[in-house]
This record gives sequence, structure tokens and C-alpha cells, in this order.
Amino acid sequence: MAYSDLREFIRRLERENELVRIRELVDPVLEVAEITDRVSKRTGPALLFENVKGHDIPILINALGSPRRMHLALEVDAIQQVSGRVRELLDFKSPEGFLDKIMMLPRLAQLGSFFPKQVASGPCKEIIRKENCSLNWLPVLKCWPQDGSRTITFPLVFSKNPATGKRNCGIYRMQVYGDTAAGMHWQIHKQGAAHVREHARRESQRMEVAVAIGADPVVCFSACMPLPDDIDEMMFAGFLRSKPVEMVRAETVDIEVPAGAEIILEGYVDPSEARTEGPFGDHTGFYSLPDEYPVFHVTCMTHRKNPIYHTTLVGIPPMEDCHMVRAMERITLPVIQKQLPEIVDMHMPFEGVFHNLMVLSIRKAYPGHARKVMSAIWGLGQAMFSKCIIVVDHDTNIQDLRELTWKVLNNIDPERDIQFVMGPIDALDHASRLPQYGSKMGIDATRKWPSEGFTRPWPDPIRMDDAVKLRVDTLWHKLNLG
Repeated sequence: MAYSDLREFIRRLERENELVRIRELVDPVLEVAEITDRVSKRTGPALLFENVKGHDIPILINALGSPRRMHLALEVDAIQQVSGRVRELLDFKSPEGFLDKIMMLPRLAQLGSFFPKQVASGPCKEIIRKENCSLNWLPVLKCWPQDGSRTITFPLVFSKNPATGKRNCGIYRMQVYGDTAAGMHWQIHKQGAAHVREHARRESQRMEVAVAIGADPVVCFSACMPLPDDIDEMMFAGFLRSKPVEMVRAETVDIEVPAGAEIILEGYVDPSEARTEGPFGDHTGFYSLPDEYPVFHVTCMTHRKNPIYHTTLVGIPPMEDCHMVRAMERITLPVIQKQLPEIVDMHMPFEGVFHNLMVLSIRKAYPGHARKVMSAIWGLGQAMFSKCIIVVDHDTNIQDLRELTWKVLNNIDPERDIQFVMGPIDALDHASRLPQYGSKMGIDATRKWPSEGFTRPWPDPIRMDDAVKLRVDTLWHKLNLG
């Protein structure tokens, strides 16, 4: 069964010895981050800081910071179980005859059960603060020394497209400016930013926004997913947890939020208002530079009794977000393969900080096939931010860095096999020549064919004869070689 809320997940983590309670007094300014960083670098446990300097609210961090905790969150033994469900869903075919339609009814009913369920109230409204709703009441972290201020790093930000009414939920950091104001880090390519632009085009005075902090782990994970614009993150969460997400209307804005969340911030963004946000120690391992972003104004705060502040830390990998993105990589692979069936596997190494490097193995079928795949990826949703794409043949294990490096460096003629294109760049890329615009590199590391102008023989890799290997296997224990 799906977790009803964050607290149930915490209890599960404790039973599985995946959580440590910190009872020493710890400062949310830098100290929590330093402790968490050390734990993250060794893929250590989730941490619950119970004695936070200046605050009565405990801090949960690193909750999804390991492969095993991602499995526990999704309630699977392996992420491939989830990607298998995605693949099965994508293979759904419209029934042709009457009997097919009858047999499809249970499947259609299951699909319908993924949609969010609206409820009258929920634990997130146990306490309602329309006065005295200061952000300073929350134990918001200052993560790194040069950060512009304390920053809410794991907010589930809900907004609506004013043209269609469709909901968006994304993780957008929020730098605290004061009691009731925070930056809203809606990068230009994100859906939240598109909603603001649509409000501005309509000359709307205010855009209603709600922020949830501390929902069940699948809801939090779904808010990070690079889903198509027309797919509701809460519906996808219902699919992942095989149970609809219970949503409740906020107190003062016409937006639904997860009923079991720990804390809800309600308020608005004025499309005409912007303020400097940053610097911020980001997942790239560098400080993202100051820039102008919208301002979120808090007008109401609701929360559970004795709430838990759920947050995360980003920085030089590996960190918690690396394990989340690795799960996303596996879950989204079937979606990409549906559009590009020649792709065998995909890998985004932690050190590539998600958008800097994507490695693909393909079943090459015609000249220039690798370059076609690169172009397709650069035109595919958030994959357009991939700064470097490497394409290899299907028989390369791209999850093995040693094998990948060996194959790539042996297979390329740099001038022939490296191409450069210009296009959109991730807003956090500090090396691009202009903000959000720069060059990208594709490397075709596949074996080259005569039809691609390669007329020399292509050598076979060195492999020992199987019969010899078998004879040595039987002899090995006598050689005292370990």
C-alpha cells in the first residue's frame, strides 16, 4: 500500500535502519548542510534533526539519498519494476472488437484510479495561520557560505495555467527575503515561468500559488519528474503509488494541495515584480549566479500539529538528488525508447550533474544514425539541455565507466566524429557564452561503416578463446592466485 504521508515513510525508514535521529543541538545555518554533505558522500542514512537551534520544528533531510531508500519510497525491489509498468502502459493499444473492449474494462478502470482524489479537508489544515504566518518560523537552511540567504530547497510549488486551468507542480527553490516574501526560482524554460508569462500577457494583477512542504515520498519525487506539459504530476504520482493522491483546496487560493502535507504556504506572485535571487550553491557543484526572479508573497500558512520540515541539500555530487535522478533515468527510458526505439540504454553519470552529459547506446541501422539520435534528443523536452551527448553501439555497457571510456576514446576520430550545435542551455550553466544559450557537443563513438566514408578495416576487440578460458577456470584453484 502507498504511504499515506511523510510520517509513515519515516516510520518505514526507521524499521529498515535507514534513518538516524540527531538529538544534538545543530544550527540550520550551515551546520545541518555540513553534516548532511558528509553523510551524502558516503551514501549514508536519512537524517532527522530533532534539536534545531532557534526552532521547535525538526528537519528531515536526505530521505531519498540512496538507491535502497528510492526503492523503499516507490515500494519496489528494483526501479526496473516501475519502468516495466511504464513500458506496459505505453504499449496500451486501443481495443478493436467488442470482446477486446470488454477485456479492457479492468485496465481502463485501473487507469482511472490514478487521478487525484479531492477531499474536504486533511491533516495539512490542522492549524490555520492567516496572521503570524512568518517564513522565519520555519527552520529554513542556509546551505553554503556564499548563499544569498536561507533557502527552501524542497518546496512543491503548485500553480495553474490561466489559459487552460491545468495544474503544474514543480520543485523550485525559494530564497527567503523576509517574514512573508521569498524568491521563486522559475527558470525561463519551466512551466511555472510559462504561467507567469501568460498572466503578464493577460495583464493579470496576481497569480495564485500554493507551496507544499513535506508530502509523501512519491508525491515529492513526482514533482521532480521531467513530465510533458500536459501530464499532471499528481496523476503520475497516483500511477507510481497505485493509489490516488488525496488533494484538498487551499484556504485562501483556488489551488488544490496534498491533504497529508506537513506545511502549506499560500500566496501570490505579481507578474510585474522581480527581485534579485542568489547566489546559491547548486547541484552543479558551483554557485548559481544572482539573477532576477519573481517574488512569492505569503498570505496564509496551514500545517499539521508538530510539523516536520522536509528539505534537501544540493552541491558537489554525489548528493540526494543524484539518486532521485538515477531513478528518473530508469523510469523515463521506456518513454524515450517509445519515440526512439533504436536506443538500447541511457546513462547520465552523477558527475555530469544531469544536464552536462548523456550517454546512449543504440542499434545502429544506417549511416549517420548516431547523429540523428543526438538531434532527436536535443529536440525532446528537458533533454534539450544536454550539453554533451555520446552515442555508442548497442554492445557497449554504458553503465561501466571503464568500458565506456575505453570504447569511446578508441572509436573516435575527433575532427570527424564530434559535432557542435547551438541552442538552449540550462539556466544553471555558468560556462555558456550567454545566459540560457550556447553550444552543445555530440560525439559519435559508434563503429564507422564504409557507407559513412570509412574505408579502412575496423578491428575486433581482443577476446580470449572460450575453450582456453574454460580450461583455465578448472585450473585456477590450483594456482594459488586468489
